[in-house]
Amino acid sequence: MNKGEKVALVAIIVNLFLFIIKYFAAETSGSIALKAEAFHTMADLMASLSILGGLKIAKRKSKLFPHGLYKIENLMAVIVSLAVFYAGYEIIVDTMSANTVVIKNSAIAIICLVVSIITTFIFARYEWQIGKEINSPILLADAKHVHIDVFSNVVVLIAIISSYIGYDFDKIAAIVIVCFITKTGMAILKDGIKVLLDASIDHETLREVEKIIINTAKVSELKNLSGRNSGRFKFIEAIIVVATYDLDEAHCIADKIEHDIKNKVRNIDEVLIHYEPICKTEIVYALPLTGSKEKIHEHFGEAPYFMLARFKPESKVAFKVDILENPYDNTEKSKGILTAEFLAKEKVDKVVSRHTFNNKGPMYVFSNAKIEIILTQRDLPKEALKDLGLKLN
Repeated sequence: MNKGEKVALVAIIVNLFLFIIKYFAAETSGSIALKAEAFHTMADLMASLSILGGLKIAKRKSKLFPHGLYKIENLMAVIVSLAVFYAGYEIIVDTMSANTVVIKNSAIAIICLVVSIITTFIFARYEWQIGKEINSPILLADAKHVHIDVFSNVVVLIAIISSYIGYDFDKIAAIVIVCFITKTGMAILKDGIKVLLDASIDHETLREVEKIIINTAKVSELKNLSGRNSGRFKFIEAIIVVATYDLDEAHCIADKIEHDIKNKVRNIDEVLIHYEPICKTEIVYALPLTGSKEKIHEHFGEAPYFMLARFKPESKVAFKVDILENPYDNTEKSKGILTAEFLAKEKVDKVVSRHTFNNKGPMYVFSNAKIEIILTQRDLPKEALKDLGLKLN
């Protein structure tokens, strides 16, 4: 049994105890207002039973409800708000009718009401603290309702005391309390309906999530961020642009963001990250060249030069051609791997070669960098690119 369920169970016990002592005091004193307050507490007892049921049901998931029944809590919060409005009506009726009855055994009624007020106040504070701790809308709503019960008890107490000493403050007190009840009930109703209608989560939470995302390494842009509440839980969805073309790395970045959000923001149930690579503004073809810089070299790692032909994604004509010296052509060991890493750093997209790299070091480098290998039998770069439907400028 979690904290929320324990609070609901305590509420049932407290309300049952309060109903017993209020009903006893009402029968002893003959107070209609106190009897009405006793049945008001009985209604609270029924609400507490509903809260416990809501908390039990809310966390369950099934094939029909894969995201759980979290909104049961918000639905119950709306029901509690209606009970709050009804409590206002009860207070007016109770206090208006209390003066028509001769009160007997006032001391017993007063003692029972004082005990009720103290008990109710302590429980309201306890429920509010736990509700804030676990961010439960149904407990927070009920805590506000219980606070109103403190005032309703005070109103009845004033009615009995004023009747005993010959003064009547019932109507004035009732108007003040009913105004407070209406305001509180509207706040609870508004919060519950907002979640039921999938309104966005609070701006503070969104700003906290936004900060986590944009401070994550290799996240170059946050394109969209949204979230919604469901019961005490939050669902986050974001679209980001990552500075990588490696899908595995992009997936790791998304996983890190999800982990950080769940660890730094309370009551996150699910984080959905859509990631997109940075849009390429050019496509770079690399061709190994001989010492004359005119023909394609037979051996990739031994090529002294490389031609880098740059194309716009929508163009078939190179807008720029660079000839780069291979810094590793005279290296004795691992020249193929070092050359492949050199091209990867130059952000090459495709390598045009006269031979394959199966089971060789450069092939693993190209695979990790998502560089495509294109085989050709041509001697001249111009002809090799022409076979691909491309032209040099």
